[in-house]
Amino acid sequence: MTDSGLIRGEDGELRCFWYGGKDDYLHYHDHEWGRPVGDDTRLFEKICLEGFQAGLSWLTILRKRENFRAAFAGFDFEKVARFDEADIERLVTDAGIIRHRGKISSTINNAKRAQELRDEFGSLAAYFWAFEPGPEDRPARLDHATLMTLGKTDVSTAISKDLKKRGWSFVGPTTIYAFMQAMGLVNDHIEGCFIREEVEDERRAFIRPKPKAGAL
Repeated sequence: MTDSGLIRGEDGELRCFWYGGKDDYLHYHDHEWGRPVGDDTRLFEKICLEGFQAGLSWLTILRKRENFRAAFAGFDFEKVARFDEADIERLVTDAGIIRHRGKISSTINNAKRAQELRDEFGSLAAYFWAFEPGPEDRPARLDHATLMTLGKTDVSTAISKDLKKRGWSFVGPTTIYAFMQAMGLVNDHIEGCFIREEVEDERRAFIRPKPKAGAL
């Protein structure tokens, strides 16, 4: 890793330090992380998987992601909301996922809360994108040292508090900021990463979903 927090890959491109030369992270870094997402299923999946990550590495979760998708009905929150005690017992014996009863129960609870958010705002995307930080809330220059100070932010804390008030669980400020980074509500590819400008272009072109009238 260079002093700038960048790693040069075998293809000669400079990438964010956290990809660490791992093939799993290479694809995730280049094609997913930071690109704006407006799909409710993907947003629900990510916020649930961030909850499962608590105390673990994202690489552990990423390598089990297809197993999680199979176990949780593709993270269709309409289906997950109908899971019952029998499903919980099934999932705590599923070696392909993280067998944490509290996190499994939380995912089912959060699916029900996601239905409520969808009904109120029109979509999960409309809710989350309403919290997108403005330029005045972002660092003027995102270098490695600055990124290391962004474990949580005022915005991620505000989202966390609001979700908890609405009955969500495993949605602390640090979990929510990781969700924001991954889903493109912020662009935290550091300066010099060859993906950064590509992600900025996608964010500029992205049409932000709007909450339905009266939701905010």
